[in-house]
Formats: sequence, C-alpha cells, structure tokens
Amino acid sequence: MSIGILSSGLSALNAAQTGLLTTGHNISNAATPGFHRQEMVQQARTAQLTGAGFIGQGVDVSTVKRVYDDFLTRQVTQAQAQAGALDAYYAQIKQLDDMLGDTGSGLAPALQSFFSALDDVAANPGAVPSRQALLSAGEALATRFQTLDQRFADIRTGVNSEISTSVSHINSISQQIARLNESIVIAQNQASGQPANDLLDQRDQLVSELNKEIGATVVKQSDGSYNVFLGTGQPVVIGAKALSLTAINAADDPGRTTVAVVTETGIAAMPESSLQGGALGGYVAFRREALDPGQNTLGRLAVGIAQTFNDQHRLGQDLHGALGADFFDVPTPTVIAKGTNNPASSISASITDAGALTASDYRFTYDGVNYTITRLSDGATSSTATAPGALTPFTVDGVSVTAATLNAGESFLIEPTRNGGRDIALAIADTADIAAAAPIRTAAALANTGTATISAGTVNAPLNANLRHNVTITFQSPTQLRIDDAATGASVIQAYTAGADIQFNGWTVQITGTAVAGDSFSIRPNDNASGDNRNALLLAQLRAARPLLNGTASYLSAYGQVVSDIGNKTRELQVTSEAQNALVAQTQESQQALSGVNLDEEASNLLRYQQAYQAAGRIVQIAGKLFDTLLDVAR
Repeated sequence: MSIGILSSGLSALNAAQTGLLTTGHNISNAATPGFHRQEMVQQARTAQLTGAGFIGQGVDVSTVKRVYDDFLTRQVTQAQAQAGALDAYYAQIKQLDDMLGDTGSGLAPALQSFFSALDDVAANPGAVPSRQALLSAGEALATRFQTLDQRFADIRTGVNSEISTSVSHINSISQQIARLNESIVIAQNQASGQPANDLLDQRDQLVSELNKEIGATVVKQSDGSYNVFLGTGQPVVIGAKALSLTAINAADDPGRTTVAVVTETGIAAMPESSLQGGALGGYVAFRREALDPGQNTLGRLAVGIAQTFNDQHRLGQDLHGALGADFFDVPTPTVIAKGTNNPASSISASITDAGALTASDYRFTYDGVNYTITRLSDGATSSTATAPGALTPFTVDGVSVTAATLNAGESFLIEPTRNGGRDIALAIADTADIAAAAPIRTAAALANTGTATISAGTVNAPLNANLRHNVTITFQSPTQLRIDDAATGASVIQAYTAGADIQFNGWTVQITGTAVAGDSFSIRPNDNASGDNRNALLLAQLRAARPLLNGTASYLSAYGQVVSDIGNKTRELQVTSEAQNALVAQTQESQQALSGVNLDEEASNLLRYQQAYQAAGRIVQIAGKLFDTLLDVAR
C-alpha cells in the first residue's frame, strides 16, 4: 500500500513541478513576440482493480500544448498583409499629394504667372521688358515641370530601392522558416510526436513577419512542416528548402525594378499581378496605380501645353517679320525595346494630337501578320495587317507609329508622356522671336462707297504657303465677290453673305454690312507690326480654352484633375489604412484573449501548483512513514 501511495505522490510531485515550469515559462515569455501561452495536459493513470473496486494510481503528464487557434492566426496574418500593403501605398502616395497640392511649389502658380506675363505682352506687344518677362515666365514654367518630374523620378527610384530591400527581407524570412521546418520535424520525431511549442511559435512569428512584406499562404504538411506560397501560388518555402527571389530590371523597361524567382534553370520573372499584400504588394500597386499614371498625366499636360501653344504661336508673326517658330520644345514619346528583341529592330513613334492623349503607356507588337497597339491601362487593342516594313502611320489616342522594323514575336513599350515633364523646355531665347502679331493685315479701299467693313482676319492651321500673298476682294455686285491672288493669278468668285467666313490662302476674314459693286478690300502681309497684338490675344485665350482631353479640359483643369485624383486616392488610403490597422488590433486582441499570457492568471496558477507540490510532498512523506511502520512490524 505504501508503495502505491509513494508512486501516486511522486506522480503528483512531477505533475506539479511540470505545472510550475510551464507557468514560469509563460511568465518569462509574456512579452515575447509570437509566443502562445502553454498549458500542461495531464491525465489519470489507469486505476488498479481490487476487491474494493478501482483504486487510482496517480497522474501522468501527457503533453505540454500551446494554446493555439489556426483560424485566428490566419485572420491576423491576412489582416497584417493587407495593412502592410495599405501602409506602404499610403506612405508613398502621401509624397505625391504633398508635392502636387502645394500652393507654392505646384504647377498652378507657374501657369498663372506665365499667362499673366502673356497678358502683359498682349497689352504691350512691342515692349521688350514685357517680352522678356514672358520668356522668363516660360522658362520658369518649363523648370517647374522639370522639377515636378524629377520628384516623380526620385520617388520611382525610392520605390525600386524599397522593392529590392523587401525582396532581401523576404528571402531572409523564407530561409529561416525553412530551417525551422527542418528543426521542428527532427525535434518532434525525436520526441515521438510531442509538439516543439517554442519552435512552432518562432515559425508562426516568421510567417507573420513574412505577411507584413508580402501576402503569403501556408499549407501544413503531415510531418509538421510548412509549405509557403506567395500571391497566386508561387512557392517560396517547400519543407526545408527555400526558393530565392531576386530584384531585377523589367525586360521591357530597364528603369523598373520587378521581382523574379531564382530557379535551377535560371531566373523567371513573376507577374506583378501576383505580388499582392504586404509592403511589397503596396509598393507595386502604388507604382502601377498612382506613380505611373501621375507622372504620365503630368507629362501629358506638358506635351499638351507645348504642342497647343506652339500651334497657335506658329500662326503669328515675330518682330523680324517672320512667321512664329516653336515657343516650347515638344517632348517626344519614349520607345523601349524588349530585352529579347533583335538589336536591329526598331520603331518610330510621334505625337500627332496632344488633345487625344491618355495617361496610359502602350505596347506595340508584331505577330508576323498584324501590328498591334495595346493600351496597357485597360488592355484595349488596335491592330492593322500590313507587310513587314511597310507600315503606314498607325495612330491610337493621338500617338502614331510611323515606321516599324521588327520580327514576329517582338515588342516595344511606348511611353508617350512619361518623360514629358522632364523634356519640355523653352525653344526661343530672343524677345523678338515672340510671335505676338498676326502675319496678315486687312484694309478697305478708300474709294469704297458701301458700308461694308472687313475683320482683322485670323490665320488657319496648318499654315498655307500662299498665306502672305497680296489678295484683293472685289464686289462684282452687292451679293457676289471675286477674290484675286496677285502672286499666282488665282481667282475665285463666290456669293456674299454678310458676316460669313471668307477663306483663302490659309486665312479667314468676315465682311459685314452692305457693299456696292466696285467696293474692294485687301489682305496683305503685316509689315511694321511691332504694335500688333492679335496673335498674343489668341495665345492668351488658351488659358480658358479646352484643348486637352478631347476638348474637355483646359490647362489648369487638366492639372487640377491630377491633383484631385491623387488627393482623393490619398485620403481614401488614409482612411482605409487606419481602418485596416484597427482591424489588425482587433484580430490580435482576439488572438491574445485566447493565446496570450495573462499574468494574473499565471500568478494564480503558481499558487495552485505550489500548493499541489506541497500536498504531493506530504503524500510522499506519509508514504515514507508507512513504509517505516511496516519495517518496524517486520522486525
């Protein structure tokens, strides 16, 4: 009997001691990241059958388990992955919002100053100070575009760097998970399947850290190891093996850092659509959804201003008496060959209509039969079938491919406006080159007897080679007139309607009032036109015109759209990010309520196990005395 009591007491001592060790371990790791509270699991030994029934034999500690819920853990990691993406996205786009929305360093003040200087030239077309102020304002406008574009470029460089850093961190975590997989399998095999709780906690914490970098899915294997997959199924950990990722330059855009998997046969680029969640997913999404469209939109505005302003400036006349030249250098599309193309392959692209430009990039491909342009923002395609090398201008959204030499399967990336802000520049340096005047002048003959008057005239686009020929309009009757070109001898007779447009040699005039037969009007070159401001007035009207976005946007409203889009997205991300972080906190609270260490509870457990240990010791002590009594009886 004393032997049975001793055995039972010793088992109780062992159980209480294990409880004390487990409780102490919990208390020690209360602040350890990823630690799950552990509990001793004990069970009664098989009772012994006697004539008096079943008599207990004590207790066994079957295992020490961690308090763990797989569902709650998945909720936490998924919430962290989304929060990591939103935080990274918001931190980056906030930089764009601060830059574009700044009332001092944004584009709007430079545009306003430019048109104010243009108004001054229209008021004082011959004044050199006014003209110099316009050139300075034009230079300042181009510089502001360049400064904003450089900031976009700096942010792009920063995103590339962040992607490279994130890839290195992912590799480090993946390797640690793989090593822990191996250690866990070995430890649990040696322990006959008993859980390696602390190693499991360390691995789960690494999975949590991985999800902060990139959304990851875990598949538990029968041997207790984890297989870890990214995004749409790319494995990064298979048992004890970790697959490495690497940051590389995109094949079709060397300035764009992307992610690839290092395999036994080489490097395979991952589709950006598979990089979701975590900081890495946030960086990629920011670049795709905000940085690229934002820089393209800024470039589109630069191209639109340069081209439409130049179009009107070329219709004017400078102080030398020459037709206006380009006021701005118009940026041209950037064309990038895919890395696998034949080096001899090439295409030529140009912008034919700034008003039709979008904020998208395009991919130009050839399949051996069809040339295809794909708008990358929405995947819309346009194709034309033609013989290789015989491509006629192929135009989509104001972008024209004018020549192409490429083999089947090759492609080119076309960025029509990406570098527009960088490449815009002032094209003239002489104040006399500002074409403030109109190149034609109209006049009525002094001998006219009717009441008809002629307008100052406007110049049509494109320019006509005969624009500045001497032309006479003579009324053959009150309802019919004849137009004569003195240089070419050309003559046209047409009906007269008061106020209707009369077009000839690239100009348009209107005659109003009543004319009599023999009345005449002349259209001649505008000599000695230093005081003429007609083209300057037309240039100034571009401020309120809507030449962009297919005739729906002015310069300022197009820029306002950029600021508004970025601002709204920034605010949306701020709210969403805060909400997601609150969700992370809630899910972590739910997890900690189940798995976290409660120091008050552990203190209570210490007292409970202490008392159990003392009671078990008393049992052992009594067993010893009973054994001594038996020995005395035997003597």
